Amino acid sequence: MSSMSTSSTIAIRAATASGDDDIVRRLAALDSAGAPETPVVVAIVDGRPVAAASLVDGSVVADPFVPTAEVVELLQARVAATAQAASPRRRRRRFGLPRLRPAV
Repeated sequence: MSSMSTSSTIAIRAATASGDDDIVRRLAALDSAGAPETPVVVAIVDGRPVAAASLVDGSVVADPFVPTAEVVELLQARVAATAQAASPRRRRRRFGLPRLRPAV
């Protein structure tokens, strides 16, 4: 049974260098892992930081004393969406035909 209720407030935001380094390090220590590579997004449930994920490689650290499976899924979706938005868009050729160029 999850401790998150249907009325839990979940916020996912970019970690800031000024105040969130300690939060990310604490989550990493609780998770017995290294801190994720920056930039990082942090998940906060009802005002309490419970998980963080790297936007570089998707690695996640989470508080093992709090049920965080659903929150981690949200973080991973955020990381994937951010990566997709940041990737350069390639133009698709219609019907696989080569692109025609004007004659000179």
